[in-house]
Amino acid sequence: MVAIARPFIFAWHFLTIIPLSRVHHEPTASELAASMAWYPAVGLLIGGGLVAADAALHVVFDGIVVNVLLLVFLVLVTRGLHQDGLADTVDGLAGGRTSVERLAIMRDPRIGALGATGLFLSLILRYAGLMALPQELRLPGLCCMPAVGRWAMVTSAWISPYARAEGGLASPFLSHLSWRHVVVATVVVTAGLGVGFGMVSAILILMAAAGIVLIGWWGCRRCFGGITGDTLGAINEVIEILFLLSIPFLFRLP
Repeated sequence: MVAIARPFIFAWHFLTIIPLSRVHHEPTASELAASMAWYPAVGLLIGGGLVAADAALHVVFDGIVVNVLLLVFLVLVTRGLHQDGLADTVDGLAGGRTSVERLAIMRDPRIGALGATGLFLSLILRYAGLMALPQELRLPGLCCMPAVGRWAMVTSAWISPYARAEGGLASPFLSHLSWRHVVVATVVVTAGLGVGFGMVSAILILMAAAGIVLIGWWGCRRCFGGITGDTLGAINEVIEILFLLSIPFLFRLP
C-alpha cells in the first residue's frame, strides 16, 4: 500500500498546490517515474474540484462569470505549471533557429511577446470550449479534461527522448518511466472517460489524443531534439483545449 501511496502523493504534490502530506519527501528517481502512472488519477481529482466549484459558483454567478472563475481556479490549483510550459515552448519555437537555441530560450524565466500571445490565445480557446460545453456533458467534460491532458504527458514522456543532455526538471521523472506506468495511466483515464462518456466515446477520445501525442512527439524531436518539462506542459494544454472543443461533436454522435 505504501508503495502506491508514496508515488500518488508525489504526483499530487507536483501537479497541484494543495499539500497532502508533510512526511513524504525526497523521492527517488524510480518513485518519481512511478508517480507519473497516477497523473490521470490526480487529473480526475482536479476535475472533481472543477465540478464542485462549477456547482457552487453557479449558485451565485452567471455562467459567463463562472467559466472565467473556473479558469482562475484551474490555474491557481496547478500553479500555472502547464501554462508556463506552453509560453516557454512558444517562445522557444519563435525565437530559435536550432534546437540548442530554442532550448536556451526556454530556460529564460522571462516571457516573450509570442509566448504571452500563445498563453492568451490558449486561455481564450479554453474559455470558448467551456462556453460551448453541452449542459448534458458539462460534468464529465470538466472532470475528465485534466485527466486526458495528464495522460498525454505520461504517454509523450514514455515515447520521447529527453532533449537536454545536462538534465532538467523532467529528467528524474523520465529516467525510470516504463510501459507499466503508461498502462496504469491508460487504465485510469479510460475508466474515467468510460464512466463519463461511455466506452465508445472513450476509445474515440483516446485514439484522437494518441494521434495528437504522436504529432507532438514528431514536433518535439524535430524542433528540440526531444521533450522537456516545458513541452510536456504545452502538450497538456493543447490536449485539454482540443478535448473541450471536441465535446460538442461527441454530443452529436448517436
